[in-house]
Formats: sequence, C-alpha cells, structure tokens
Amino acid sequence: MRRNEFLKAVAGIGAVALAGKTAVQAARSGSPWPALAPEDERFWEFIRGQFPLTRERAYFNTGGLGASPYVVIDAVKSKIDELEKICETGHDEGFLKSIKESAAALLGCDWDELAFVRNTTEGINIIAHGFPLQKADEVILTTEEHVGNAFTWLVLQKRVGIVLKFFSPSTASKQETLDRLAKVITRKTRLISIPHAMTTTGMIMPVREISQMARAKKIWFFVDGAQTAGMFPFSLHDLGCDAYATSGHKWLMGPKETGLFYVRRDMLDVIQTKFVGAHTTAQFDVPAGTYTFLPSAGRYEYGTVSIPLRAGLGAAIEFVQKIGIETMWRRDQQLSTRLFDGLRTIPEIRVLSPENPELRSAMVTFMHDRIPYMKLQEHLNTYQLRTRSVSEGGMAALRISTHIYNSPAEVDRVLEGVRSAKA
Repeated sequence: MRRNEFLKAVAGIGAVALAGKTAVQAARSGSPWPALAPEDERFWEFIRGQFPLTRERAYFNTGGLGASPYVVIDAVKSKIDELEKICETGHDEGFLKSIKESAAALLGCDWDELAFVRNTTEGINIIAHGFPLQKADEVILTTEEHVGNAFTWLVLQKRVGIVLKFFSPSTASKQETLDRLAKVITRKTRLISIPHAMTTTGMIMPVREISQMARAKKIWFFVDGAQTAGMFPFSLHDLGCDAYATSGHKWLMGPKETGLFYVRRDMLDVIQTKFVGAHTTAQFDVPAGTYTFLPSAGRYEYGTVSIPLRAGLGAAIEFVQKIGIETMWRRDQQLSTRLFDGLRTIPEIRVLSPENPELRSAMVTFMHDRIPYMKLQEHLNTYQLRTRSVSEGGMAALRISTHIYNSPAEVDRVLEGVRSAKA
C-alpha cells in the first residue's frame, strides 16, 4: 500500500488528524498516531513511513548501524539551527538530565548512573583504562568479540601486561555457556568483559547469571551492550553488572556518534576517571591542588560536545518509548523468527544462531555449505538486500538484523534470494 493510500485508510478508522497529510508531515507536525493495534500490519507501515530510509533497498544491518526516523533528524537539525543563531554550546544541565532520565527509564537504572559517550567503544575504553588492573591480572573475553571489545583489551595486554583468557559461548544452552566460563576462571581473574548479545550469532548471553557468578567470586563484570539497547526490554539493575556501554546509533536509531555508559553507583570510585575536563568535576582549586569528581557517572564526561547529537539521542529514546520497547521486541521477534524458520527449510543452509528462541535475538546468522559467504552476499546484493558479513571468531557467514522498519515481505525477499543462489 502506498503511503498516501495508507493514510487515507487510517483516516477512516479514527486518525482523522492525519487525513490529507503524508506520513512525513504527520511525523513532523506531531499529529496523533493512527488508532491501529501493533498486530495490524498497517501500523508497521505507518512506522516505516517515519523513516527517510530508501525503499529501493531492504536494509538488514541494524546490528551495524540503525536508521534514524525523521523526528531524530529534525531534532538534530533544529538544535543546530537554534544554537548557531546565537553561537552557544547549548550545554544545559537540566536539558541533559531530562535525556538521561528518559534513558534510565528505558534501561532500568538511575539517571545519575549514566554518562554520555560517543559510542560503545568509548565506553569500553573507559572501562579498560579505568579499572585498576595490574600486570598478570586475568581478563576473560569470549572467542567471538567485536573489534571494539577485543582490540581494546589486546592493547592493554601489551601496555600493562594483563593476561587475556577466552571461552566459547554455547548456542545450545545457558548452562553450557556458564560451565565453559567457569572453567577459565582462576584466582587471578579480575574482570569478565562480554557482549550482552553476540555480534556473531546474535545469541543473548546469560548476563544475570554471570553477574551472580562474578559477584560471588569478587570479579568485576562489564557488559558490551551495543546490540541490545533498543532491541528488547531489560533492567540494568536487574542484570547486576558493574558497568555497561551501548551505542545510540544501532537499535535505538539515534544519531551517529552517540552512546550511553552505565556505572553502578558503588563502582564510581573503582572505575577511575582517566580523561577529565570541564563537566568532570564538582569543584577544584588549582593553587591548593584539590578537586572532587562529580558524585555521578557524569564524571566520565568532559569538554565541549555536540548538544544537537544529544538532542537527537533524546528524540530517539522518546520515539522508542512512544512505540513501546515490548511492542518493538515482539515485532523484531516476529520478523527474525520468520527468517530463522524459512532459512532452516533451505537445503545446504546452516543457521548458526540459537535454535532456542529464548537465546535468540533479532539477528540471525547463517552460511551456505557450498557458496562462500562473500559470494552469497554479492548474490543477495542483486536482490537489493543490505546484509552484514561475519568474520569474527573465525566465522564465514552472513548476518541479518530485523528491526521495526523491516517487513515480512522484505524477509521473504531474503529467503527468495538465498533459495536462488547457485554454487
């Protein structure tokens, strides 16, 4: 259904305010959303209309980079226009606090446990260089890390002399993953750093159980949350990790170069503040040589930053909350399950993502037994499909991320493309 046709249909069932407008105008004017249930496919067609994302190509790489809706783009542009007219930074504590409060409500923590960062990788660097790690201290990672949570620790290994140890998560069960992790923990283990969801297979890791294990053994625990904030609901307080970093530009659909960094309140003085400047300190006295850090995660922020980007992140969080994170997760599950089940019916295709739906995220990874993954990706390109190759952990596969701007028809296009591939 074309966008204008859809909006005419909506007008007949209660969304009179939308009549005669395009979906773009509706999004920008703040008109009421259509009186449709999320179970109605027309609801998701309306949501799709909130994005400038081209329809010529089906986009399936949210795990790498999420598309932003008009409300986010407009928030960034509007704040730029506002600030450039008066040439001010726009650093307003009340405004920034309101964004953190919205983010805290979504992520299940307190607003002052959050810091703004540029991306997940920056949060990982704060952790790697902030924990008081010493030579011979052991840090545990998985064998399938994204470069952001691998290279950072590799550099620290050379610079400080920490010892990196690895375990392979199991896509079969939580318990098997926990058992494999337990086997590599020793009395020298100081920190565990793992993804919330694996960038390779999309498997959701048993973070709560690992938190309990780490706490019992007095081991610090950091979570790379790049792939989960904005995908499904969770509470950081409930997960129990010491720190967590995520990006605003993936599943949250915020501006590029935005992110959030969580530090549990009782860890603020453990995770040292290595980069400092304006906005880091509560007070300081240069002649006296004294200072105090902010009594919040804001101590990890410093210097002049882009307030327009943070305004855009706030708009993205509001957009997610308006739809509802539970509603978004059900949609993502519906699409990813359609893909998972369809791929399993195709001969010579091996699905690497967990069979257990409780362990599966909205990212499905697969490979062809006879066609190299890059050749298969080239073939899918001819179907105008944006996929992501997976080489981490020695894999040679393709990953499909399904998010709220995707449709069942686009998923079927992936399946059609895979079926038509010939060795």
